[in-house]
Amino acid sequence: MAHIRCDFRSEVMEMTTSMTVVLPEGVRIAERPVVYLFHGLEDNCSGWARYTGVERYARGCQAALVIPEVQRSFYTDMAFGLDYFRFIHEELPRICHNFFDISREPEKNYVMGLSMGGYAALKCMLKTPEWYAGCAAFSAVTDLRSRVEAADERRKREFAAIFGMELQLPKEEDLFELAYQSKAEALPRLYLACGEQDELFAQNEAFAGKLSERGVRLRFEHWEGIHNWDFWDVAAAKAFRALLAESESGGGQA
Repeated sequence: MAHIRCDFRSEVMEMTTSMTVVLPEGVRIAERPVVYLFHGLEDNCSGWARYTGVERYARGCQAALVIPEVQRSFYTDMAFGLDYFRFIHEELPRICHNFFDISREPEKNYVMGLSMGGYAALKCMLKTPEWYAGCAAFSAVTDLRSRVEAADERRKREFAAIFGMELQLPKEEDLFELAYQSKAEALPRLYLACGEQDELFAQNEAFAGKLSERGVRLRFEHWEGIHNWDFWDVAAAKAFRALLAESESGGGQA
């Protein structure tokens, strides 16, 4: 696998930013699946490759990985800041196609993430389900509204920059609202995981339940674990097997 740290200019954000890209060797990249893999609140585009075996998991199915840098933006078009969601959702796939010949065909595109990045992966999937063959979220912030409401003064300053001084989460940023509006039959294959000792477990369980009520077929797995890389490494391995391995072998929906 080729491992690339890429610094490039985003026209959407009008700045230079970074991404980690992992590409399978000896194959035509355009013919292989790609996983857009999103980092958490306290990480950057190097974390996934440094702390987990995602490169090995990608090698197993000859998939490309794209891990973009978004700081602490919650992958959102900020009220007082940059358009991070438009960057990762619309611009980044175009850039990767132009730079590396990565496919833009929906059946080859997957989106995954942990914590803040899990929120982003689910938001991408719920807003444009027709763009993806599958989605996975690990220890995701699924109830962002409650997180904003319970924020301390420091976090309130961050959220004010993202969502505005009123600290009101817009409906288009609320995963429960997006899930309510979604059509179950239109959603791609979905894998969710959260540690049972994770402080986000209850909201992940509630979100999985809401999707199930809507008739969404998904795989929600949970086991002993907390909000850390040990859990996310295992969860990522399971997600690659559940989504990409089954897809490569012609398996059905999770």
